[in-house]
Amino acid sequence: MNGSNVPAAVDALQSRYISSLDRRDFDAWLGCFDEQGSYICISRENEEQSLPLAIMMDDSRERLKDRVSYITQVWAGTFEDYWTRHFVQRLECTPNGADSYLVVSNFTVFYTSARGGSEILVAGCYADQVIVGADGTAKFRAKKAVLDTTTTPRYLVYPV
Repeated sequence: MNGSNVPAAVDALQSRYISSLDRRDFDAWLGCFDEQGSYICISRENEEQSLPLAIMMDDSRERLKDRVSYITQVWAGTFEDYWTRHFVQRLECTPNGADSYLVVSNFTVFYTSARGGSEILVAGCYADQVIVGADGTAKFRAKKAVLDTTTTPRYLVYPV
């Protein structure tokens, strides 16, 4: 792929990712990852201290599928639901081998509860490895959400 088109492919991937979460389309969310994809959500404190304790750790395609099953089937109706709105700003996109890129982006996620109030749920940065195919389609090989927020105003059910 032409290197000048990579940032556009990465931005399109991030848009698909956050749109799928905000729409609660978890099949589309899963489609943002390649077959070797992984997702980790960890606090900045644990990340900086190299502590392996994560809030969510889906380190294989099968665990990503399990995350979708838990949200849509196992946990359905067992928690106070909320709606999210993600905002992302790409900061870096650097080559990391053939068709692989390291991408760093800031993010903020707002949530609205069933009672109608909106607040900031989390803020942080994404540290991602993105694979761009010959057709120009980008997918996450690894997505890591590092939360600046050490405590959240509510529990996290959905990936951030």
